[in-house]
Amino acid sequence: MTEEMKIAVIEPDPDRARDIIDALKEGGWNDVVVLGDVTGLARKLAALDPDLVLIDLANPSRDALEQVSVASEAQSRPVAMFVDRSDDEMTQAAVAAGLSAYVVGELQPDRIKPVLQTAIARFQMMSQMRNELEAAKQALADRKTVDRAKGMIMRAKGVGEEEAYALLRKTAMSQNRKVIEVAQALLTASDLLT
Repeated sequence: MTEEMKIAVIEPDPDRARDIIDALKEGGWNDVVVLGDVTGLARKLAALDPDLVLIDLANPSRDALEQVSVASEAQSRPVAMFVDRSDDEMTQAAVAAGLSAYVVGELQPDRIKPVLQTAIARFQMMSQMRNELEAAKQALADRKTVDRAKGMIMRAKGVGEEEAYALLRKTAMSQNRKVIEVAQALLTASDLLT
């Protein structure tokens, strides 16, 4: 996956940008675009739609870090940032911004490939964790909905929990729908009637 990636490099210094491009090409990445001007960065990155963003900022401010994070959509793609200097507050801000890699110290060409590989791996791990969390939240919400629907059936029909669930399940099967869909429909109908 790594070598076929489109990489956007945010680097205002043309000499440093050339060094980064050379290091990326040496590492096997050939689809590289440099953005030297951060004006309208969000728009430029949206149009470019890179797979990875590499940022080299000498002394980023907290505002610059947040702007770059939002513009680069750090939650939707790996973002690696190299900074010359940092402090605890900036490090925490980088983590909060969702950067996949935040490297303090002058950008060294021989460090680019391993840092980007680590950023990609970390991004994939974090994406998987976010997806699993969302799935768990959805499963919990679905369970609550099904439980509420079962409660309504239990009260309306004077049956136990197992029989109420069996009725939901039977209805779902006969309508070729999911149990959660039938439960949601039942709750919606109940809301309309009350």
